Amino acid sequence: VQLQASGGGLVQAGGSLRLSCAVSGRPVNINVMGWYRQAPGKQRELVADITSSGSTDYANSVKGRFTISRDNAKNTVYLQMNSLKPDDTAVYYCNVDWSYDDYGSSEWGQGTLVTVSS
Repeated sequence: VQLQASGGGLVQAGGSLRLSCAVSGRPVNINVMGWYRQAPGKQRELVADITSSGSTDYANSVKGRFTISRDNAKNTVYLQMNSLKPDDTAVYYCNVDWSYDDYGSSEWGQGTLVTVSS
């Protein structure tokens, strides 16, 4: 199972970006899909995640500004980020919990940099 993230970049405060993360490899059951971020000098933190049934959870700092969604047919998770703030600057990582028969694991994408200028 491999994850390929894309969509990061430089944006001014108040702007928007959309991140995508596509899952490829052997066919597995994809359970929770999520986005995490890590700012310089800080620990990696959960931004948002979404279950296979569509239930979502968000960090308080992004509620009302970010929206996570997934396309199960494409094995892809998205993060729509609006009203971006300089504090949102970080490397964003996608994460997927997957299972196949009695085996399960978690995979990380390579990270995509989001820079928000003031």
